[in-house]
Amino acid sequence: MTDLGSQMAYWNGVGATKTFTHPVNPDRLAGAGPNARVLDYGCGYGRVMAELAGHGFRDVSGVDPSPALVERGRRWRPDLRFAVLESPPRLNRPSAGFDVVLLFAVLTCVPGSDDQRALVAEVSRVLAPGGLLYVSDMLLQDDERNRDRYAACARRHGTPYGVFEADDGAVCRHHDIAGLRALLSDFDLVAEDRIDVTTMNGHRARAVQLLGRKR
Repeated sequence: MTDLGSQMAYWNGVGATKTFTHPVNPDRLAGAGPNARVLDYGCGYGRVMAELAGHGFRDVSGVDPSPALVERGRRWRPDLRFAVLESPPRLNRPSAGFDVVLLFAVLTCVPGSDDQRALVAEVSRVLAPGGLLYVSDMLLQDDERNRDRYAACARRHGTPYGVFEADDGAVCRHHDIAGLRALLSDFDLVAEDRIDVTTMNGHRARAVQLLGRKR
């Protein structure tokens, strides 16, 4: 684990076979309307995009840095619009070009604090004023297994508490809620929901969904 921020080998390999489960609450986006321009950043194989399309959203697109995940999505749902994110976090999209951006289990895959801030800044750039950022991500877990691996990674690599290496080689991050709120401090927080999810490796875990409005 020499470069905690570079995991393309993982996401083009075993990561491309995973099932993602964070639930979408369409009621949170009801005010945006069915014609809202929606971007799923870190779309994976398009599960969230497919759900949104099923709820009547007509202008949904997705980007992901993993060509393998994008190809999986195109095979599964050729009707959806996928693109490979060539130089993350940079989006080849115009400023203020979207009404809604989703980050579903994306920040957990970006362990570095500076990288997370750069990602949120880029998302803010492409959101129109008054646009919505819908985040679903992992909270710090309080069980012994997770506490031990947070501490081990911090000792070994000097990473923020909450970063860990999964058994299959992924480097992930769980978040203190205050840290997540601070990361999104340029947005007006309009909703916060605690949820339970199943991780991509089959564990039950605590998560949170936050809805922010761009000022």
